[in-house]
Amino acid sequence: MKTKREHLERLLNALHEKGEFNGALLVAEGGTILAEAAFGTADWASGRKLTVQSVFELASVSKPFTAAAIMILAEQGKLHYDDGIERWLPDFPYTGITVRHLLTHTSGLPDYMELFLNHWDSRRIACNEDVLRLLETHKPEPYFLPNEQWQYSNTGYVLLAVIVERASGRSFADFMRDFVFIPQGMDDSRVYNRRYRPETIADYAFGYVYDARTGEYALPDEMAETSYVHYLDGIQGDGTVNSNVRDLYRFDQALYGEGLVGQESLQEAFAPVRLNDGETFGYGFGWIVEQREGKGKIVCHGGSWPGYSTSLIRYVDSGKTLIYLSNMEQDYNFDQQVIEAAERILFDEPYDIPARGPRKRAVEIDPGVYASYAGRYRFADGPGAAISAEENRLYLQVDGQVRLELLPSSENTFFLRSLPVEVTFIVESAGLAEAFILNQDGVEQQATRE
Repeated sequence: MKTKREHLERLLNALHEKGEFNGALLVAEGGTILAEAAFGTADWASGRKLTVQSVFELASVSKPFTAAAIMILAEQGKLHYDDGIERWLPDFPYTGITVRHLLTHTSGLPDYMELFLNHWDSRRIACNEDVLRLLETHKPEPYFLPNEQWQYSNTGYVLLAVIVERASGRSFADFMRDFVFIPQGMDDSRVYNRRYRPETIADYAFGYVYDARTGEYALPDEMAETSYVHYLDGIQGDGTVNSNVRDLYRFDQALYGEGLVGQESLQEAFAPVRLNDGETFGYGFGWIVEQREGKGKIVCHGGSWPGYSTSLIRYVDSGKTLIYLSNMEQDYNFDQQVIEAAERILFDEPYDIPARGPRKRAVEIDPGVYASYAGRYRFADGPGAAISAEENRLYLQVDGQVRLELLPSSENTFFLRSLPVEVTFIVESAGLAEAFILNQDGVEQQATRE
């Protein structure tokens, strides 16, 4: 009978042989690493290969680290979770928001990416203070009153990084280095903005995105849809922690003791948030929190940024850990299938080796039709969405989310590059689209023109 280690090696080798895994994976149980491997390329320009020491952009897996910084400051007595954030942001135009609301995504703050899309010179690289300045200048409407609802907020975690700096008197990067990374022996980890403050990292994993027009992979800076990685590169807190699988495992293990923060702080971090109406939502301080049958309590976080897909999953009741880092954009569902297969091995369950489907390719159509699709739409009992045409390309932006390019598979049907989403426009006789249907993983929603 094969051991878990042998099954994990079989999984990774099979994916590697098919060219379907470009990244690093670490799986551990009971304080012992069962499998740790890296396959593929770190830098396609030089041909340099990935290693288990390769450093990846963690994207939103940075959020547990930002939350840890806040918890450390709370234990130092420099802030309290229920402090109003105006204590550090005196000119902030939104009232009633606390540090706790920022930590738990219950602030209702508008998304900063949309602000930058509409009000920023893309030739300049923005930093956190620019996020604060745009919010103070333009004052977009909040999505809801504090703690009335839960909605994932990158804006909130950028503000948490600003609060770390103002409460500690140090830069966010320096605070993370001195109070998180160095104490935990995370020698390869850092807050890193590679375009804003470039430095040489010998074993850096560059992230690559798929160009559905050419069928090739490229750096996100080179593609129109993902070029925002350049002008948003100086922003910290919601992302830009860079690390590798071994350092993330050190972080994971520190959370079982009191080497990072005390147990009282961890209990708060791993507890679901309670909203004003008494309902709870499975998110704590920088962690998704869930209870799963047969697996017990799980605290985890995933991340996605052009070129990177990341996951840190902690099965705290059984002392198991799964860390997944990829630097080659693939379909979201395929990433999740790889993680699920590794998880099933970890829990002695039957598993299948995932098979990635063929890559979608965009077809050539007359971009003149895009004008009939452009406009504002609204989902029934849901958010609004904007369809816009720019330089012979069509874009979808759901309120509060990043703008994504719609790639044509026919004259009225479009797909997203890395997500299982298809958009079909319903065109009336006058030639103007009256609605579109968004199909995500077989679930359809209709948005009607406003």
